[in-house]
Amino acid sequence: MTPQKGENRTAGLEERITGALVGAAVGDALGGPVEGYSPEQITERHGGRIHGVVGPWNGDAWRTARPIAPYHKGDGHVTDDTLMTHALVRVYATVRDHLDAYAVAEHLVPDLMNTPRWIPELEAEALPLQRIFLAEKWLVARLHYGHADPREAGVGNIVNCGAAMYMTPVGLVNAANPAGAYAEALDVAGAHQSSYGREAAGVLAAGVAAACAPGASPESVVAACLSLAKDGTRAAIEQVCEVAARHTDFESALRPLREAVAPYDTVGPDYRSPSLAARRPSRLHAIEELPVALGMLLVSGGDFRHAVLGAVNYGRDCDSIATMAGALAGALGAPVPEDWAKTVAEASRLDLWQPSAALTEVTREIFERDVRRRRAHEEAFAGIGGTTGGTRCSD
Repeated sequence: MTPQKGENRTAGLEERITGALVGAAVGDALGGPVEGYSPEQITERHGGRIHGVVGPWNGDAWRTARPIAPYHKGDGHVTDDTLMTHALVRVYATVRDHLDAYAVAEHLVPDLMNTPRWIPELEAEALPLQRIFLAEKWLVARLHYGHADPREAGVGNIVNCGAAMYMTPVGLVNAANPAGAYAEALDVAGAHQSSYGREAAGVLAAGVAAACAPGASPESVVAACLSLAKDGTRAAIEQVCEVAARHTDFESALRPLREAVAPYDTVGPDYRSPSLAARRPSRLHAIEELPVALGMLLVSGGDFRHAVLGAVNYGRDCDSIATMAGALAGALGAPVPEDWAKTVAEASRLDLWQPSAALTEVTREIFERDVRRRRAHEEAFAGIGGTTGGTRCSD
């Protein structure tokens, strides 16, 4: 079987981790300046589809045009999606083992509150807490000030993609183990989200883990996600990907993908004016971002550039859609365009490759520890006569 255009069957662990993390940041930066707008508005504003890095929607008035979000989105600046992803990588680098909701409370929240970092959209060094949006500030309010049980702290938050947008590291630590990634991400995301927001975090991590497997393809990634996803999230992915399979170009897929996901999306047709039912817990609904990202992965055949540009030109919450699509394509081994990565790194004043190196090292450590734990369990199970036919489990 010949590789599809987005596949790189020879990509190793480090290459896949780098592709996923750098790819997520690039997608985030490309989608940021057109977040919240429709494909038609994007075309009108930019004189056609977006094909790379563009400037702020409101030009030099970016500081004052939207007082609730006075951020310099555009010009290659990453957003809170990347800031949170890198923060989670730092937690892994500290704990050096699998994470849970308590690790979020003990390590992620202090990182957001106490350590100033360069914030590209603020063009200043500041606490990440001063940039993250309300659904992410919830982490600090509930865990640091409210002393909530970390496993339940996400209950009551608005249900959105806030946790899913930074779950890529969980999928990478569990590379080629979608079920493990799903379970770990659900635990981690419990501190932040509930309902289909938490479910999406688990499924995105599973998709990234599946993309890391030898011979993985967009189709195998979607199949892994569907094997684990529950309720409205599963239904939305199934419907969107069924439609996506009929398209090979994002231009023709933009409207059909939106129509496919609309019945499951609580936000409604006007992204900037959500419906009264928006972002409330439900077993029937799903976040929009994950199904569309998977759909664009299929449409593109796994090609990074095509998947990310499809996500960006889709509009709505397109920085997060492109973050997820970029992570999935990068984990498959699809090359991230060097010019995009260089532009985003320089504009954001961030080393996009250092988190990848750190997470690769930690991932190998965790795998070795998992092997030792598994062998200890095998020996203990054999010791109580639990093996079949009196034979011990082999390595």
